Amino acid sequence: MKTACPLDCYDACSVIYEDGKLKGDKSHPFTRGHLCYKLNHYFDYPQLKSAYYKGEAIDIQQALDILEEKIRSSQNILHFRGSGNVGKMQAVTDLFFASIGATLTSGSLCDAAGQLGIQKGRGKNLILPLEQIAKSELVIIWGRNIGYTNHHIIPFLEGKTLVVIDPVKTNLAKNAAMHLQIAPRTDLELACMLARFVYMQNREDEAFIEEHTEDYDFYTDFIRSYRMVPTTDKIGVDLMDIATLAELMMDMKTVILVGNGVQKYAHGTEVVRAIDSLAAMLGLFGKEGCGVSFLGDTSVGLDNPFEVQARRVPKPEVDFGRYDLCFIQASNPAVTMPNSAKVRAGLEKSFVVDFTLYMDETAQMADLVIPAKNFLQKSDIRFSYGHEFVELMPKLMDNSKAISEYEFTSEMFRRFGLGELRSEEEYIAHFTKQLKKRGECFLLPSFEEIPYSEGFEESFCFVDEVEDDFDALQPGYFLITPKAKNAINSQFKRDPFLYVSLRSGLHDGDRVEISSAYGKTTMEVRLLAELRDDCVLAYSGSAINYVTPDGSDNWGENAKFQEVKVQIKKL
Repeated sequence: MKTACPLDCYDACSVIYEDGKLKGDKSHPFTRGHLCYKLNHYFDYPQLKSAYYKGEAIDIQQALDILEEKIRSSQNILHFRGSGNVGKMQAVTDLFFASIGATLTSGSLCDAAGQLGIQKGRGKNLILPLEQIAKSELVIIWGRNIGYTNHHIIPFLEGKTLVVIDPVKTNLAKNAAMHLQIAPRTDLELACMLARFVYMQNREDEAFIEEHTEDYDFYTDFIRSYRMVPTTDKIGVDLMDIATLAELMMDMKTVILVGNGVQKYAHGTEVVRAIDSLAAMLGLFGKEGCGVSFLGDTSVGLDNPFEVQARRVPKPEVDFGRYDLCFIQASNPAVTMPNSAKVRAGLEKSFVVDFTLYMDETAQMADLVIPAKNFLQKSDIRFSYGHEFVELMPKLMDNSKAISEYEFTSEMFRRFGLGELRSEEEYIAHFTKQLKKRGECFLLPSFEEIPYSEGFEESFCFVDEVEDDFDALQPGYFLITPKAKNAINSQFKRDPFLYVSLRSGLHDGDRVEISSAYGKTTMEVRLLAELRDDCVLAYSGSAINYVTPDGSDNWGENAKFQEVKVQIKKL
């Protein structure tokens, strides 16, 4: 039987479940029969087989009885829903918590800054179809390690001129035509320098700018405010390399694949706006084989029955200790949120309910644990933020020891006299009827073969100012926090090490204390020749969040994991 991977990943693999095993769907036009490490080892990680209260196993009905009693006696309730499963049916729980007046979250730990940056420029963030990537000539991979996070896209890059922009020399960077190993936190400056070379050579797309954009003069004033020599010195790459890349972009059909790495800062919104503005200057929108791909917004053009009006708190700013009851769903904030010490202190003050698949760190801290069904045990529908295809996820097996999000919400509606939900089938049909089709494949409602070929809803708006008061010259190392190859944040096989450069004076196996203004932690060292000397790297899902800054970026209600410099002390 056919289904799809629910994990928070660009690729959204199409899956065949057969004889108790997960296999790749060879007929899928993108994933083409290949699964990643995570899915190939999905069953290695044991699913919860019981609910728990205060560490003692109980049945699900007892757990729901306890939850009902706690909700009725609580004045201040938080619903914290993560992205451990990104199927659309996971949001059905919002209907219940909004109905009882709970606080929900807004923003993201992941991509909200970049999303806002694109919306401020283009108005809406459309998926760049795979066909347009395949038709490009130059592909710039900017702050995105596709070998780890998006490897199914690699065949679509064959025959292209590849340029990688990343502080780390990734495997793809080693085989690219160019690698600009920039200093962290200089992506905006690089975008401005590239734009200056275009401007100096009068190679901007004047017709596109005239027809589809506004405030171009303010943008050119903005990029000229960055002086060439000091800005290039800050970026940390050769000026001629920047000039060469600008020449390539002016002469070739160009696609830019932008990752989360560029926007994990206080000014992350402006960083992505700057990259988008460079693309608009060159007229890369609405043309075959061109475009900018960030995480596409799957809500564009979608009538979502789970959208609710509710009191909300930005997700990176959640203080769990302010609430009588915290209901945590599909997330492990004890590990994945910034400033882990503050998060854990807050969790200890509240009555914590964890609706989860695994006995992870948050579940171990929770007062009440409710076992969730996995993606094979319930029905759902999967939209992708990395490509245009949508996959149905029918229920393929039973599990009486766990409960689905729809079943949970339906039961809570009954207990609190809130009426009846529409059937699960009706909700999935509601999503399905909005989809477009190509052959046997479902496509996003917002799918456009060449995005923005009819222009933007309003004129493209260039970036023309930035708020950035971070002191990059302060002592310490820049921190890089990418996704690991064999894990998605804290799920699956985590990478627990701190990676440092060869010239750090440290050795493999050394224990070090990493500290910042937000906290400290200890980790074991691994040397990484591919890393800049001014950086250290720790993968998300490790202990590194004890030193990452809490709070949101300037505009997008996004976590700013890399807005920090850290100190290292050998133990």
